[in-house]
Amino acid sequence: MTDVEIRPARAEDAPAVVALRAIVFPYLVRGVASTRRMIAEPPPGEDWAAWVADADGQVVGWASAYRNIQTSTPGVGEISTLHVHPDHRGRGVGTALFDAALAHLRTLGSTRVLANARAESLPFAQRHGFTASREMRYSALDLDPAPPMPEPPPGVRLLPTAGLDPRRVHRVDAESARDEPGDVPTDALDYGLWLHECWENLGLDREASTVAEVDGELVALSLVKRDGDRMWSDFTGTLPAYRGRGLARLTKQAALHVAATRGVRTAYTSNDEANAPMLAINARLGYRPVDSQWSCRRKLS
Repeated sequence: MTDVEIRPARAEDAPAVVALRAIVFPYLVRGVASTRRMIAEPPPGEDWAAWVADADGQVVGWASAYRNIQTSTPGVGEISTLHVHPDHRGRGVGTALFDAALAHLRTLGSTRVLANARAESLPFAQRHGFTASREMRYSALDLDPAPPMPEPPPGVRLLPTAGLDPRRVHRVDAESARDEPGDVPTDALDYGLWLHECWENLGLDREASTVAEVDGELVALSLVKRDGDRMWSDFTGTLPAYRGRGLARLTKQAALHVAATRGVRTAYTSNDEANAPMLAINARLGYRPVDSQWSCRRKLS
């Protein structure tokens, strides 16, 4: 049996990490350049760390862990995207990656841990002390042909985020995410973290990412991150005072249209099972389910 080493991820691992993710999670979109930067320049304040499982120079597993500073809930640590190549499962590789990630969160003083798992991986999560909580649904949309550009109602302007003051875009993102369904609220999205992780993300397509403006105020947005001909709808939301007017669907359809004209052929997105309005929007846009994962929770003493 090939020996597998668990070691900290390095920037030069990025191509292999992206290739592995494409095998295990083909609907998750983060390109090589963006992944390389994520490893080399982790988000500020999160104490983010990542590990790979290395089998004779081949990356066969990945996990990352960090302090969740986007929530007001104290002590939250997250283990993100732990996965192992199908040919290397059942050999303890996933457990070794999990142990490294959990040890890191203990050093951060985390008192509760969040993670995600597919249905078939729930027994693994349960053996490691986690309880399944919420279903996250993943969907895909074929953008050939491109969806039509929507016609905004009177008083509404659709604008690309390119050229806008990022603080204005951050305000819409942060305020509309406050009541997003989840195990903890996303109610403390710091501008510095958002700037690094979202606005300066090398995968962010600012031409396709779209905002809706009413009376000079940005009130809704749909952000696009892409890798070649694939894209991820990073977040779509509307300020609470402007909901019920169809602005989320308007901005998302516009973003999809522009992305398609810029070479994107497949769009992916995810939604919490309780987010009925966004699930309905995606269904009307033609998205089809491709997978689901479950959020899992565990307390740390």
